[in-house]
This record gives sequence, C-alpha cells and structure tokens, in this order.
Amino acid sequence: MSKLSRRTALRLTASMALGAALPLAGCGREGDAAAASGAKKVDASPATGTVNVWAAQGDADVLGTVVKPFRSANPDLVVKTTLIPNAEYYTKLQAAIAAGKGPDVAQFFPESQAQFLDLSTLLPVPEGLVDPGSFFTSLWDAGVVNGVAYTVPWYAYTYALVYRADLAKKAGVEAPTTWAGMEPFLKALQGAGAAHALGADIGWDIFNGQDVAMYAWQAGASLVTSGGKWNLNTPQMVDALDYNASFFTAGTADTSGPTFLDAQPYFVSGKTASMITGPWVIGQLDTAAKQSGWTASHVATAPLPAGASSSVSFSAGGTWGVLADSGNTDAAWKLVRYLAKPSTQVAQYKAYSSMPAVISAWDDPAIKGQPLLDAFFTQLKTTRAFPQVSTWQQVATRLGKEVEAVAKGKETAAGAAANIQAYAESVGTGKR
Repeated sequence: MSKLSRRTALRLTASMALGAALPLAGCGREGDAAAASGAKKVDASPATGTVNVWAAQGDADVLGTVVKPFRSANPDLVVKTTLIPNAEYYTKLQAAIAAGKGPDVAQFFPESQAQFLDLSTLLPVPEGLVDPGSFFTSLWDAGVVNGVAYTVPWYAYTYALVYRADLAKKAGVEAPTTWAGMEPFLKALQGAGAAHALGADIGWDIFNGQDVAMYAWQAGASLVTSGGKWNLNTPQMVDALDYNASFFTAGTADTSGPTFLDAQPYFVSGKTASMITGPWVIGQLDTAAKQSGWTASHVATAPLPAGASSSVSFSAGGTWGVLADSGNTDAAWKLVRYLAKPSTQVAQYKAYSSMPAVISAWDDPAIKGQPLLDAFFTQLKTTRAFPQVSTWQQVATRLGKEVEAVAKGKETAAGAAANIQAYAESVGTGKR
C-alpha cells in the first residue's frame, strides 16, 4: 500500500460499523493491571502450534517480513496472517467473534477500540509481558479499562503542523506557538505567494470532528465528565469551533478545496502552504513533487499551536489484542510481545514508515536522523486518547457535519455545540 493510500485507508477505517456498546471505560496507567485481573505470566520458552492473526490492510501489509525473525526463532510455530480491507475489518471481526470463529490475535485502533475492551472479548495483557511505561502514555491508556490492560500498542501517529519552510523564510516568520499566532503566520505565508495558506481538511466527516475535539482539549475541555456523561456544549467547544472556522472566514483556507487526495499536490505547487496532518505525509511529498530531496529543502514541521490550556493533540495508530477464545494464548502473547519490542517497531518503520509506539525506538538512527519527524515525536508526548466510549465515532462523525455548518456560516459555534451535545445524548455512551 502506498503512503498516499494510507490516508485513504484511515478514512475507510473510520467508516467501519461499530458493534454492541460496552461499558464506559475509566482509564489509568496501572503497571500491575494485568496481575490484578489474574492474567498469567508468559515465559521465554519457544512458541509452538499455530497462531491466527487478523489485521487491517495498510501497516500490516509488511507483517510477514517484520515477523520473519520471530518465526525463525520459533521453528515449531506457524503464523497465519489474514489481511482484511480497512472498510470491512471491524465488521468482519465482530461477526467472527460473535460466531466463535475469531483469530488468536487481532489488530485494533486506539481511537476506535473501546467497544472491544471487555473480558468477554479480549484477554487481559499478562503481567510483565511489556513495560507500560515504555509506550507513549495515551496509547497505552487507550487500552486500559478499570485498571485492566487489554491491548498493546504497535504503531503511533498524531497530528502536527507541516509547512513550507521556504515561504516562511521569505515572509520572515516562524511557526506559531499559540492560536493567536496562527492567523498572522498563515497571512504571512499568503503574502509570500501561497494562494491559501492552510490546506484544511474539507471532508466534513469524522476527521473534522476529531480535529475540533483536539482543539477543544487545547482550549481546556473534557469531552466527557468524570461521571461518564457527554460534555460537548461548553465554552471550550465553542472556542474550538470558532478557531477552526476562523481559518475559512479569514480567507487562509478554502471550503472548496483541496480534497484530501489533492492535499499534497496543492502543497507542493504552492496553492497551499501548510497542513495539520500526520507523519505519513513526509514520505509523500517528494513523490508529489516528482523530485528527490524536495521535501528536505522546502518543508518544516512544528508542534501544534497551543490554545488557552495546552497544545495537546490526539493519539492514534495500531494495537494488538488476544481474543478471549484464542486456542493458543501462550504463542499469541509471545507474538504480541515480539511486536512490541523496540527493534521490531523500528523494523516496521523501515518497512512501511509506521511510527513506533515504543518511545525508545525513536532513538534509532533511521528515525532520529530525520529532523522533520521531531515535531511528531514532541507532539506524541503531549497527546490524549479519544473517549473510551463505543459511540465516539458516531459522535465525532456528526461533529464533523457541525464543523462544516460553522465553517460555511450556516450555524453559530454556540448553536453547533448545542446540536452536538443533543445528538451525543441521543445516542448515549454505550454504557451498560
């Protein structure tokens, strides 16, 4: 899968149907979570038997290559991998689980895995299998419910600011560190020759909803209360909606384009001069420019500008879990442990540019030697997981439509915040 189609895959993943609601999760970084749940330790003996693995096409396309050393070290183990199109993945996984025909190991996504975090679906992560503190905090916490860890992080991504360094230099400006500095920065990029300074996402879907949720955090919001109720009709959400809309009302972004498939060509041509996006884009730009080295000489990255509270972003990526009805849990957990090793995650990066979820893996020269990734590393250390609520994707998708209404002047930010609160209350949180 090309790095361009990775973004397509993310949109397809977001459209996957969600299953039965699970309890609203309260996450905590508990080092002994698995021990408390009674999970047994996994020893260092060779893995044997057969392990069936299901994963979504994309980052998992290179899994066969990445696990080859593990298979060599465990000659009596057979690893059978099934890759499923992103748009079908969760629905097929849910159906298999319901029929008692699920795999031993399954891939999940931190931003949408809440529905699976339950003892009836997944086994708790065994005590001592991995060090919870070795991962970016929010990625680990996304798999923890009531002190019990169910998933192990595999790869990570978040958003940062990617911009045309050459145009910023021409304009004499540096990347903004606050919301207040964003509009002057974007205006300066336009003054340096960009038609529109920001290539904003205009899909008006779950991704726009996630963006505004992120801005709400930056403004100081909590999306759900400590008691597990939706908390979206707040001054902070209004500020987030207004901030996002300001890109369009100020003329620094355009509600008619680019579409996400056009984002890189627009950026390279100068039709736009910045993007708020993920690390995969770094590997796309030389191809879009049809010139090796174009990215290094034209592009810079920076952490996101801070709102009134922080510059926090969201955490996303991939995780692994072992199903409760697995027929070979010992070998399954040994495979998951291997996939969580820093060296394995570096191998995954080299094979597919998947950014490691293990913090120490970022010290590898293959990654550390790329300065454009520094902003993403910095940003990953200040991220949050989306609410562990089974209806979050529905709410975020509806929020994306409210974002559109505000950006196009068809609704006020206050009205949109009230609308999304009402919608969220109507679908609930999936809490039993």
